[in-house]
Amino acid sequence: MKKIKIYTDGACSGNPGPGGLGIVIIDKDIRNEIACGFRKTTNNRMEILAVIKALEFLKEDCEVDLYSDSKYVTDAINKKWIYKWQENNWHRKGAPDVLNVDLWIRLLKLMEKHKINFVWVKGHNNNCENERCDYLARQAIDSGNLEIDENYENKF
Repeated sequence: MKKIKIYTDGACSGNPGPGGLGIVIIDKDIRNEIACGFRKTTNNRMEILAVIKALEFLKEDCEVDLYSDSKYVTDAINKKWIYKWQENNWHRKGAPDVLNVDLWIRLLKLMEKHKINFVWVKGHNNNCENERCDYLARQAIDSGNLEIDENYENKF
């Protein structure tokens, strides 16, 4: 399996509000950067969607070290919360239902295809690739070329 490094970040201007995501994919000497923005969404949706878009970009099954500054994303996977949520039909005992189910389902499908090691990195802490992702996400928001996050906008 090809080994890839991926860095992702999501951002929102207001929460909810306009949002963006930034991705850096490193495959040996090849570097790809991806960014896109949405007119109304949440920060957590952008964090998850950044991971999804990065994995969807890969053309073959890969072994991935995926770096995110989102504890929401990395803990959901590494602490296996996502599997409990799925088992409980996206309900949590004694707590509100799981949010962003549409994205978690997409991510689970991608996780079947790739071998992924989720790594949490502290945001805004001089990690150059994480900082680049944040910049890309913010640029996407400011671009004015914003897509519709249909599963968010149709719910709220």
